[in-house]
Amino acid sequence: MPETLASLDQAVASSAGDPFPAGRPATPVGARIGSVALAVPETVVGNAPIAERLGVEEGWIASRTGIRERRTLLPEERVSDLATRAGRAALERSGLDPADLDLILVGTISQDELTPSTAPLVAYELGAPQASALDVGAACTAFLGAISLAAGQIEAGRSRNALVVGVDALHRWLDHDDKRTAGLFGDGAGAAVMTASKDRSGIGPIAIHSDGSQAWTIYAEREESLIHMQGQDTYQQAVNRLCEVSLEALELAGLALEDIDLFVYHQANGRILKTVGERLGLPLERVVDVIETYGNTSAGSIPIALAEAEAAGRLRDGSKVLLGAIGAGLVWGGGVVEWGGVGGN
Repeated sequence: MPETLASLDQAVASSAGDPFPAGRPATPVGARIGSVALAVPETVVGNAPIAERLGVEEGWIASRTGIRERRTLLPEERVSDLATRAGRAALERSGLDPADLDLILVGTISQDELTPSTAPLVAYELGAPQASALDVGAACTAFLGAISLAAGQIEAGRSRNALVVGVDALHRWLDHDDKRTAGLFGDGAGAAVMTASKDRSGIGPIAIHSDGSQAWTIYAEREESLIHMQGQDTYQQAVNRLCEVSLEALELAGLALEDIDLFVYHQANGRILKTVGERLGLPLERVVDVIETYGNTSAGSIPIALAEAEAAGRLRDGSKVLLGAIGAGLVWGGGVVEWGGVGGN
């Protein structure tokens, strides 16, 4: 049995053809996020009609969630089209052609049909049939999980350019008479282009954890297709897990809280963002909060928040950004990213 990776490659190549025709990278490569973009539906729903149906004051929703409006897809609009719009915008900003993509990962739990998955549809619409195209299902943590998977593929030399999309349309899954969820979710997509770099990786270690014993806190059954949430339990889990994984991510990266330029958490609820910031002692100006105008967009929330932060001039090359998310499952994670442009191939 070959004892080294090189001898194993040689043995496989001689017997079945080299599975890496371009060869493995001579030196390890890094992975970087080079551009981000968002795409949201045109339809805006404010709090007034939701509050009227629930029989509460309009300000009640904002006071409990921090949300004042959200975007929603119309019945005839498709999640895959929203994901494609975000992906195309991110590619245009990066300067990459769809033909340059090796990998497309779409984080979502709200694909248009049970099957096919969303990623192959996005690859087709973008004109990237050569790319591997897979969905990642981890609810609100899906985008972060997909970033971790894409970074691993790039660092291993199996992909050089990847598109990672987070998209969800959970407004369709709401019980509009349930005060716990009716005003919470919006629809949206965000995308990031990732590329290989000769420099060290800009994607630090990403910790992903799960606890299926807490799955009952957020769930939707197939037959009913409505989201159910145990509000207080979800709130406590989110705050505790996000605080824990933030400190874990910093330890893995060898950094301290004061080394981080921007904290970009899943935009689950304004109260959660505020409490996490207070517990960790984070300056308010370093915590991104865009939930007011988008609501909880699940897998789309982190890339949407990144795109908004970049547009506002809060992200620059070299910025250290801590990403953190928690979603149904429960699945949660965190990691530190060093912001940087596409290039260095």
